[in-house]
Amino acid sequence: MTDTAISRRSLRFRGRSFLALILAPEPPFDRWLAELDQLAGRSSGFFAGRPIVLDIAALPPGREALTSLLAELAARDIRIMAIEARNPADVGPDMPPLIVGGRDAHPPDVDDGPREEKRASGNTLLIDAPIRSGQTVTYPQGDVIIVGAIGSGAEVVAGGSIHVYGALRGRAIAGTTGSANARIFCRKLDPELLAIDGLYLTADGMNPLLRGKAAQIWLSGETMMMAALD
Repeated sequence: MTDTAISRRSLRFRGRSFLALILAPEPPFDRWLAELDQLAGRSSGFFAGRPIVLDIAALPPGREALTSLLAELAARDIRIMAIEARNPADVGPDMPPLIVGGRDAHPPDVDDGPREEKRASGNTLLIDAPIRSGQTVTYPQGDVIIVGAIGSGAEVVAGGSIHVYGALRGRAIAGTTGSANARIFCRKLDPELLAIDGLYLTADGMNPLLRGKAAQIWLSGETMMMAALD
């Protein structure tokens, strides 16, 4: 008997983390879906390509309501990567996988800008350049300071506060690690979307008297507040 050599490729695992958006429907669900449609309409492509976890704590027990909700989200091209549920029996085998007590993932920075113009110190990321349209900067470790503008179609995501020493025309999403004390500061307010600790506000919901002015944005309970800095 002759020996036969077998060529075998190694099985490789790679660790990688992503920032997942958490959708938490609240009753009445028809109104919640209508608000979701308004958000998607005002900020085109906001959900496109994003990992999304569905928190169904407010849904009635059983699979009927969840099945209906998943169909509604799929019709809006919102793809759910996982479901967070207290009762695993509510999640069927043909549904997205179950997460119990899951945590938001901390992603790597995916900005396309020049690396030499970015410096992290402690819990702060300093970017010495504008964020151009189509770019995304993500820094869950803390605050982001931008010496320049956030262009229309650009996005900055921070675990802490966001400071923009220029015009804010794109999307600024602060407090993503559960920091309700995070704030957004800018020299010229003209954003597509603002968010702090999961509470979102689109352009047409903002005070028009503050548009184009230096401003700060913060949370007071479940209400997003904004005021001029000048």
